[in-house]
Amino acid sequence: MNKKILNQSITSAVFSAITIGILTLLTYKTEYGVFLIASFGSSMVLLYGYPESPFAQPKNIFFGHLLAAVVGIFFLNFVPLPLYILIPIAVGTGVGLMILLNVTHPPAGGNPIIVIMGSVSLDYIINPIIAGSLIILFFGIVLNRLILKKKYPK
Repeated sequence: MNKKILNQSITSAVFSAITIGILTLLTYKTEYGVFLIASFGSSMVLLYGYPESPFAQPKNIFFGHLLAAVVGIFFLNFVPLPLYILIPIAVGTGVGLMILLNVTHPPAGGNPIIVIMGSVSLDYIINPIIAGSLIILFFGIVLNRLILKKKYPK
C-alpha cells in the first residue's frame, strides 16, 4: 500500500472525526442550537482529503453551503409546488447558482433537500449553516496549516 495514501487516509479520518465531533458536541451537549447537518460530513472529504481542490477553499465551503441553503429556504417558502417537483428544481437552482457565482462546493448541493425535507425556518441560515461552516473552516485552517503544514487556503 502507498504510504502517502495511507497517511492521507488516516489524517483525513482523524481530522474529520475531530471537526464533526465538535459540531456534534455543540449540537447535543449545549443549548446553542443545531450545528450539524449531513452535508457537512461530505465537506470533510474535500477539506481534509483534498484541501488543494478549488471546491475545498473557504469561499466555496462557506458560500456554497450558504447559497444552497438560502435557495432551499426560498423554494420551501415561496414556490408552491409538490415536493417531488420542488426538491429537484431547488437542487438544480442551487447547483446552477454555485457554478455561476464561482462558489461551487459539491456537498452543499444536498442542502436544498435537507432544508425542504426538514421544513426548516429562516434561523437555519444562522445555525447550523453560518455557524457550522465557520467552525469547519476554523478547524480546516488550523489542522491543515499547523499540523499538516499544508498551504491552506490555497
